[in-house]
Amino acid sequence: QVHLVESGGGSVQPGGTLRLSCVVSADKLTSRCMVWFRQAPGKQREGVAGIPDGDGEFTYYSDSVKGRFTISRDNANNTAYLQMNSLKPEDTAVYYCANGRWSFGGCWPPRRYEDYYWGQGTQVTVSS
Repeated sequence: QVHLVESGGGSVQPGGTLRLSCVVSADKLTSRCMVWFRQAPGKQREGVAGIPDGDGEFTYYSDSVKGRFTISRDNANNTAYLQMNSLKPEDTAVYYCANGRWSFGGCWPPRRYEDYYWGQGTQVTVSS
């Protein structure tokens, strides 16, 4: 069983920053791929950043966040991060971290909902 807990969400003004954390606990991980998703009201869940196994030398981003968000990982502490800079009102959403269930294949682009273990989500609100 894989358990993920996100933290770090909150309310900020446009142009502000937030850092989300996701702590992963598991007896055994099938995949070390970590992906951050978000879901705004009335919209589909969107994968915004992914990081495969390793020391973070490879990272992937959606066009909507590229250049503003940074995904990273601390393998020693089983934690993934999402640094969010220059936040915009359209970044408002519930943010979820997800760990891949698959044992073969790449970490990006994002896969189907059922291909991941999920955290409970953390709310990010960007408003003046």
